[in-house]
Amino acid sequence: MTNPHKGRTGLSRVLHATGHSLAGLRAAYRHESAFRQELWLAVVLIPAAFWLGRTWIEVALLAGTVLVVLIVELLNSAVEAAIDRISLDLHELSGRAKDYASAAVMLSLTLCAAVWLAALWQRFFA
Repeated sequence: MTNPHKGRTGLSRVLHATGHSLAGLRAAYRHESAFRQELWLAVVLIPAAFWLGRTWIEVALLAGTVLVVLIVELLNSAVEAAIDRISLDLHELSGRAKDYASAAVMLSLTLCAAVWLAALWQRFFA
């Protein structure tokens, strides 16, 4: 059976996908306080990456790790929304799925902090 929502191709598909992506960003900003906090941190850190990084690779690592945090936070929010859509009842597997997604956010934040601390150390103390 063909999915009736998958009929778009070419530029029409790209435009509709972009609209859905922007709607997702708006919804995440409106409903997820962690995403809002991380987004505002990104507004500060991404421009700072261009100041702190000495090469394009350093800038890419600094800015990229910030974007990874936002991406993982969006995926975490998607997992939580899907689990909550299925049921708000406490269930071991639902809890485990949410814990896995939360752990992914924690690891992305750890990676981001490590890269930024290493760059700051290299710039000011080495």
